[in-house]
Amino acid sequence: MKKLLLISNSTNPGEAYLGWPLPFIQEFIDKYKLKTLAFIPFAGVTISWDDYFKRVQDVFAAMGVEVLAVHRAEDPIQMVQQADAVAVGGGNTFHLVYWLHQLGLMEVIRREAEAGKPYMGWSAGSNVACPSLKTTNDMPITEPASFNCMGLIPFQINPHYLDAHPSGHGGETREQRIEEFLVANPEMYVAGLREATLLELEDGKLHLKGRSALRLFKHAQAPQELVPGSDLNFLLK
Repeated sequence: MKKLLLISNSTNPGEAYLGWPLPFIQEFIDKYKLKTLAFIPFAGVTISWDDYFKRVQDVFAAMGVEVLAVHRAEDPIQMVQQADAVAVGGGNTFHLVYWLHQLGLMEVIRREAEAGKPYMGWSAGSNVACPSLKTTNDMPITEPASFNCMGLIPFQINPHYLDAHPSGHGGETREQRIEEFLVANPEMYVAGLREATLLELEDGKLHLKGRSALRLFKHAQAPQELVPGSDLNFLLK
């Protein structure tokens, strides 16, 4: 069975990097006895992949996990296949998807995760667990071979979901943008994953964890507010 930890955001203001989800990550590591983690830094654009790797390495080293640098590997596919788990960092989703397709990793990671290898991602790393990148918040700074992603879950996530309509902002709200997506994709659910929240899939069951409710969208239906502890398993059908 798939083992997924899909995190909305890595950092809250005034907190350390991966600070707020650290207890959930530690629980995930302990649960599956993870010793090695293949890290995918390709969403990083304004940070070098080496610096991104170092930032993640520092966090996981304190938990006794060896982080493997996929971007340095002679054979990235083999590194992913041999690691205990895969982690995909946040940043620009288009940039991430471009490189995952370019290196042949999108399908490899999908197969590994479908076979039961633990997968965790934050922000863009959560987006690519969805069927497509179409509910990302990011600018298309590069053109990937396809918008198709791993499809590890059958619904879409919008990370960093915001309810607010800032004063003076004349453009669409996040909710309006999601409604546009649903007009074009009426069969799909979209989970608005607020900051400091995550989804965990284990033993075939989907759990919402963290500090806030999830805002769930479906075409021609009123949005729902689902609090941690709600039954989310209908989203897996």
